[in-house]
Amino acid sequence: MEREAGPGGARRALGLLVEAVLANRGKANAVFDILAVLQSEDQEEIQEAVRACSRLFGALLARGELFVGQLPSEEMVMAGSRGVTRKYRVWIRHRYHSCCNRLGELLARSSFRVKELALGTLMKFVQLEGEHPLEKPKWEGNYLFPHQLFKSVVGGLLSPEEDCSLLLCQFREFLEYDDIRYHTMQAAADAVARAADGRPEVPLVFWNNAFTLLSSVSLPLQESTPSSFYVKHGTSTPAASPQEHRKAFQQMWLGFLKHQLPLRVCKKVLVITHDSILPHLAQPSLMIDFLARACDVGGAISLLALNGLFILIHKHNLEYPAFYRKLYGLLDPSVFHVKYRARFFHLADLFLSSSHLPAYLVAAFTKRLARLALTAPPEALLTVLPFICNLLRRHPACRVLVHCPRGPELDADPYDPREEDPARSRALESSLWELQALQRHYHPEVSKAASAVSQALSEAEVSIAPLLELTAFQICERDLEKKGPEPVPLEFIPAQGLLGRRGDLCAQHFTLS
Repeated sequence: MEREAGPGGARRALGLLVEAVLANRGKANAVFDILAVLQSEDQEEIQEAVRACSRLFGALLARGELFVGQLPSEEMVMAGSRGVTRKYRVWIRHRYHSCCNRLGELLARSSFRVKELALGTLMKFVQLEGEHPLEKPKWEGNYLFPHQLFKSVVGGLLSPEEDCSLLLCQFREFLEYDDIRYHTMQAAADAVARAADGRPEVPLVFWNNAFTLLSSVSLPLQESTPSSFYVKHGTSTPAASPQEHRKAFQQMWLGFLKHQLPLRVCKKVLVITHDSILPHLAQPSLMIDFLARACDVGGAISLLALNGLFILIHKHNLEYPAFYRKLYGLLDPSVFHVKYRARFFHLADLFLSSSHLPAYLVAAFTKRLARLALTAPPEALLTVLPFICNLLRRHPACRVLVHCPRGPELDADPYDPREEDPARSRALESSLWELQALQRHYHPEVSKAASAVSQALSEAEVSIAPLLELTAFQICERDLEKKGPEPVPLEFIPAQGLLGRRGDLCAQHFTLS
């Protein structure tokens, strides 16, 4: 094919070739010229070639001109004595496979515009193959989904070499269809298993792509019979039940989480576990192994894992005796300085909200927070102090820490801050002398918040939500915006007696008798 200069020339030349192939089977060799442009280095020419392939093979699929059944090798068919029509259909189907393979490669190795066109073309072929199957059904009217083609699409999206997050965002529109969502879960599970099988180290970009795809799959909270389908075959449609969708969702995530994930990917998973994964699993308790392993990592990973564990304990009757011990171990000086401080105190407030917790446990948390507050910055103290007061409101048995008649001396505090088990910390034998020390804090708001514990606590709790994101800069800005006292004169002449100085006019006309 002689190409004209520019994308317009390529468009016209490719258009003529497509029309020639569709009009006359004798021009079928022109397909090679179209596929050759797909191998071009010029992005504009590739775009035109993708559009041409979409028109050409879309029309051939709709007309039923591709071979249907187990595809034989091209050499065997051409050397045989079968009819010309059968040879043509086998040959054109091999060209169709070459086109689909190249489009799959373009999903990860070209400009975004080419990727977008390639994805749209492949999904068009998926839809057409569903309407005009290339496999022979086992029985009349059997629904056939183009699994092989769709697996190649999902495999191209899960590239181990290039970030496909933008393309995966485009793919989300297809996940609105029940059948695409169901087969995506199956294809993603297979792709993850193949990528991690036998490889010593899987690239981080693959795990990021896999997480982006998996997190895009969202099942409806209310179970209903699937009714929205992208691929249809005549009047028959898939009838996968909501239970099968939940099982596929569970297998997809469990297959992903059983691998050794990078920490940053693990964090992303844990952030969405409680609201995007657990509610849709057929058996949420199967997440216990992953959450328990994550809980032992420490830091932000442990905190996020505790959130999922709490849901399993609270809603699914899972027993995890070490839960509060793990949470107690996360309380160290660094918790006031990390970026997840707000999330930590939000979750800690949730975990300690039950009024049925034993007094020794709440006392241990209260005492540990008070001890850590001695070295905390003001912005953290304005969250911690109301938090401690709320704990005392919920658990009146712990108020003995404040109203202790014979509090311990500071050099003989029975509380052991190094004890990892809150049950052995002896917190109930101690007192909150740390809050009394904070009542003399240099910052007036901290001093005022610490003084609240010495007064009669109100029954209503104080919401700490507005204080969770408080920063040192905001405190400084708030202090600067405060209005000072009324201005007072800095220079004046003191009065001499009730009627002023001796030379004043009032003193000349009035006198005291």
